[in-house]
Amino acid sequence: MKALTGLLLLVFGHGVSSVLHSLQYFYTASSGLSTFPEFVAVGMVDGVQFEYYDSNIPRTVFKQDWMEKVTREDPDYLVRTTERFRVAQQSSKANFGIAKERFNQTRGIHVYQEMFGCEWDDEDDTTGGYEQHGYDGEDFISLDLKTLTWVAPVLQAVPTKQRWDQDRTDVQKKKNYYTKECVDWLKKYLAYGKSTLLRTERPRVSLLQRSPSSPVVCHATGFFPDRVVMFWTRDGQELHEQVDPGEVLPNHDGTFQVSVDLDLTAVPQEDWGKYECVVQLKGIEDISTRLDPALIRTNWDSDKRQKPVGSDTSSQNA
Repeated sequence: MKALTGLLLLVFGHGVSSVLHSLQYFYTASSGLSTFPEFVAVGMVDGVQFEYYDSNIPRTVFKQDWMEKVTREDPDYLVRTTERFRVAQQSSKANFGIAKERFNQTRGIHVYQEMFGCEWDDEDDTTGGYEQHGYDGEDFISLDLKTLTWVAPVLQAVPTKQRWDQDRTDVQKKKNYYTKECVDWLKKYLAYGKSTLLRTERPRVSLLQRSPSSPVVCHATGFFPDRVVMFWTRDGQELHEQVDPGEVLPNHDGTFQVSVDLDLTAVPQEDWGKYECVVQLKGIEDISTRLDPALIRTNWDSDKRQKPVGSDTSSQNA
């Protein structure tokens, strides 16, 4: 599943204008885990979980209040979704058994995963889709929607590729699902949950430093959606060196956080004013925070804060 990393997160160029929305499903079948269900299904819209199913329940559980609107307009939704997950459970169990046999495994802890979904750009109306299967954390087989063929990165998946490639009816059904049906449902979910999914929450930005020799961290938290751009500039020009960007992480309240480090080892204090941390989020003006010792929250005494890295010969160097 390594190839999927980064696929579901849109990286905007500076000057954010459009948003790439996504509908994703994650199926996980496992063996050897006594405290974990044998099968779990999770549905997510724009990174927000909205429904859940597992083999211990087994029924669809809504994770968002706005999903009640779906059942009011579509009373059979829960029955259809639960049945779809039950079919997926049987299919995953069969694929799981085939993978274990191909890898000549009978005991131990093993996991079979399926991840699929679609994306929609709300500005240019372009769409995309994917389906990937993995076994024990490694890619097993995936669908190439451009060629409508299956890709087998390991020898054990080649028989599966050959069999699935021959089923042209199923491949065409998948193409229709990922390019139309999935996108239609994505737009429906966004409409039902617009007060939650389409909201914008302004980030709170702080400058942090663990010690005088540590990088200065620009930390943004409490923002929504998660598609944010964050970078350091010097004299208004974006820095590509001296910086270490982090990944966007979820907060417990449904918002997100991210940080980007700035290494000031070779920067004298008199140049600090030339540096700014910039945060961009669609729907709000850019947030710029100038690198100022007085604004940095630290873990050491306030008098030491006035002697940051590179300020004089007594300062520590990273």
